Amino acid sequence: MKNLIKRILSGVIYIALIVAAILLLDNSPVMYLLVFSLLIVLGIGEMITMAKDDATQSWLVNIIDMLGGVGVFVAFYLHYEVGWMQRAWWVMPIAVYLLLRTIVQLYRPRQNALHSFERSFFALGYVAFPLALLNFIMSITAPRLLLGVFLFIWLYDTGAFCVGVLLGRHRLFERISPKKSWEGVIGGIAFCVAGAYITHYWFDELFQVPDLVTWVGLSVVVAVFSTFGDLVESLIKRTVGVKDSGHIMPGHGGILDRIDSLLLVAPAVLIYLLLIAPKVY
Repeated sequence: MKNLIKRILSGVIYIALIVAAILLLDNSPVMYLLVFSLLIVLGIGEMITMAKDDATQSWLVNIIDMLGGVGVFVAFYLHYEVGWMQRAWWVMPIAVYLLLRTIVQLYRPRQNALHSFERSFFALGYVAFPLALLNFIMSITAPRLLLGVFLFIWLYDTGAFCVGVLLGRHRLFERISPKKSWEGVIGGIAFCVAGAYITHYWFDELFQVPDLVTWVGLSVVVAVFSTFGDLVESLIKRTVGVKDSGHIMPGHGGILDRIDSLLLVAPAVLIYLLLIAPKVY
């Protein structure tokens, strides 16, 4: 019972922070930048921890990687700001990270440089880059549409879990994730499509949704790539032999266990919107 209460509380706090960050974005970007920077720092920290081998990264390299991830997110946000798009200043955080990270490696002579770079750059590419793409999604849509993306992810997780537990018989990808089923995936997609219909007709002002067809299409894209995002993180955890990416969220695991779907959903949604946005926005 205590574990269930902890799981519910940690989940509520996580959702509340995301919702507040997006809703307050119309007035100020401060909370938005802080919340997503925190997700990046924690996510990269978990990636570094999972990827450790006999040549442990130094604390300085770890800090540079975490700040570099935040720098990527901030850089993409500055690109979203019209005043910064007209100049190349927005790439400054990325340029500074690349200089610092590569030069610091020169002073780690006992460490395999390629392995060290692989860990650092994969962590940024897997965690920070997808989250940074959320800023580009905002640049071609209404900012609150991001809230709809998160809503569809949460609906998919809920539907996939409930239907999978009740009706799951056919394994989806047993080699990577033995418990996931095709029935769960179909249930998650159904929850997303139903959510798209409900939000379009009853909460369109809150989510600033486009037309119904585009909105339903977005829900399907989110559902499909939530599945792949979950499987990719499961592959990483299985490769390094861990059950959870971390323990910061009681009952849920680590931050990567919460945002794994988003890491593939973000680029997929951006591609979808780039293809259909000229017809809608």
